[in-house]
Amino acid sequence: MSKKPNTKGGRLVSPRRKKEEFGGAKKGLVICESCEIYNYRKAWHHDADSFISKRENKDVPVSFALCPACAMIKRRQYEGKLMIKNIPAAQKKDLLNLIKGYCDRAFSQDPLDRLIGIVQQGSSLTVTVTKKQLAQRLAKKIKDAFNKVKISNPNFREPGDVANFTVEFL
Repeated sequence: MSKKPNTKGGRLVSPRRKKEEFGGAKKGLVICESCEIYNYRKAWHHDADSFISKRENKDVPVSFALCPACAMIKRRQYEGKLMIKNIPAAQKKDLLNLIKGYCDRAFSQDPLDRLIGIVQQGSSLTVTVTKKQLAQRLAKKIKDAFNKVKISNPNFREPGDVANFTVEFL
């Protein structure tokens, strides 16, 4: 017997309680086995050692698991992909420094924002990141930093969670 969708007056109604994207909140402190960030009260943070060293946090139960970003990297998944085409040779080094620096700053603000990889193919680069929003912000940052750059926005109606951006130097 199949369950009927929840309807009200002919329209679909969302359930009262929705599951979070990465499941419900874990009890206590969860430390990532790979990168050592920690999850406490539904949020991921840096520097687990300083958190544990505080007196009021001594009795918090501790467990170990992979954070969502490390799990994505291990499964070779990504949410944001940036194709950068026709890069002038004189600006390639500056562009690489911009990408790495921007992603490092994003990681320091949100531990789940990660640069997964940069692949060079002639005068093009393919950059993969863990979040769509990071890819979008990075594309805008490249456009602001370099003159004569065109960004094509992705079609979000494609199946899946991947956002593909194309940045082209003119």
